Amino acid sequence: MTGRAPAPVTVRVQTDDFDIAAETARLTDGQAAAGAIVTFTGLCRDEGGRLSALELEHYPGMAEAEIGRICHEAVERFSLLGIAAIHRVGRIAPGENIVLVIAAAPHRHAAFDGASFVMDYLKTSAPFWKKEHFSDGSEGGWVDAKESDDRARGKWS
Repeated sequence: MTGRAPAPVTVRVQTDDFDIAAETARLTDGQAAAGAIVTFTGLCRDEGGRLSALELEHYPGMAEAEIGRICHEAVERFSLLGIAAIHRVGRIAPGENIVLVIAAAPHRHAAFDGASFVMDYLKTSAPFWKKEHFSDGSEGGWVDAKESDDRARGKWS
């Protein structure tokens, strides 16, 4: 037992955009032991101009629970001082934020690893689905999982 308070874990799934600076300040408030803060922001790409939006859906309750499980595992595994994971749902245009992960740790390697771990597991384990909407007005299908995401997750085994 280290005697320190449990590391704060913030998990949200929301339609509204997030404020990266405000979320970072919220996570790091009172974290005098933090020597490193790593933020990752995932954005919607336009796929060379062919995409007008991504539509993201999730399994309410289950998505938040799975992201929470992943974040708690990251806290334990990398001795993080805190972590936040915010994922948007709904229709998201190119250039808009999709996901934010913030990891606070005493040292940079733990913060980088914690944020990377959460993203790799979030991409493969959290129940989210993406549908493409094209610039010509047509609608694509639901996007399949990528082998590269599974390989990235595999490095943590």
